[in-house]
Amino acid sequence: MRSAQNSPSRPVLIMCPKANPALTLVLMQEIDRAFTEWPFLGVRQMRDCLVLLGYSVGRKRVRRLMRLMGLMAVYQKPKTSIPHPEHTRYPYLLRGLSITRPNQVW
Repeated sequence: MRSAQNSPSRPVLIMCPKANPALTLVLMQEIDRAFTEWPFLGVRQMRDCLVLLGYSVGRKRVRRLMRLMGLMAVYQKPKTSIPHPEHTRYPYLLRGLSITRPNQVW
C-alpha cells in the first residue's frame, strides 16, 4: 500500500497555457469594431467574422470576451407574457368564495 505523502495519486500541478494579453486586446478591438457595425451578431457569427479576418479563435473565447465587454446581440426576445388579442380571457370564478370543506369545489 502506498503512502499518500510519498506519491500523489494524481498530478498536483496542471500547467495551463495562458492567453496572450496583447492578442486579447486586439481581439477585443476587432469585436468592438464588428459589433459597432453589426450589433445583431451573436457569438457564433462574431467568431465567423473573426475567422474571416484571419484570427484563430474559438467560440468560447469570443463568448468570454463579449461578456467581459458587456456586449449582447440585439434581437427580438420572445413575448411570453403578452396575451394574444384574439384569445378570450376567462374569469376566476372562485374569487371571493370561502372553501370550508373537502369536495366543495370541483
